[in-house]
Amino acid sequence: MYITCLDLEGVLVPEIWIAFAEASGIPELKKTTRDEPDYDKLMRYRIEILKQHGLGLKEIQDVIATIEPLEGAKAFLDELRSICQTIIISDTFTQFAAPLMKKLGYPTIFCNELVIGEGGEVTDFKMRCEKSKLTTVRALQSIGYETIAGGDSYNDLAMIEASKAGFLFRSTAQIKKDYPDLPAFERYDELLAAIKEVIRN
Repeated sequence: MYITCLDLEGVLVPEIWIAFAEASGIPELKKTTRDEPDYDKLMRYRIEILKQHGLGLKEIQDVIATIEPLEGAKAFLDELRSICQTIIISDTFTQFAAPLMKKLGYPTIFCNELVIGEGGEVTDFKMRCEKSKLTTVRALQSIGYETIAGGDSYNDLAMIEASKAGFLFRSTAQIKKDYPDLPAFERYDELLAAIKEVIRN
């Protein structure tokens, strides 16, 4: 029995923080897990910048409301879910993900949660569990699933490497160079074909 675990941002939807950085005119917020492997460090950095600029959850959610899934993402996800159980495992937050899940047809997502102050400011964040992507894949394997994983960033590598089959999707040149043994795809039809091949065999 197979279950496919996919990253969200950069794979199915645009990077939320990059979209917010562009909308708010704060280039420092363009840094993502493609640039910074330490997620705790990255989020502390983001929260401090939001504080400096007096920005909170509402401003971020207003931008998220304008974001559409990447072209072809929903059709890809619909077909994948018709042949294999699929879970999105993301380091994003429930407060960010909900409107995007609606646009993707409400797939299952495991993500984290922001801590919001009385004035709507982002004060902290709660991770669902330590090393959430790897921990989730290991847990699924422990209950009888073979996992297939796909993602684009440093924080996806552990779940990709721990799975029976793992793929990079629209990743960076540096990550592809550093991990030459991982199959890397740019198009949904290529990724879907690779997943189907794993399931068939």
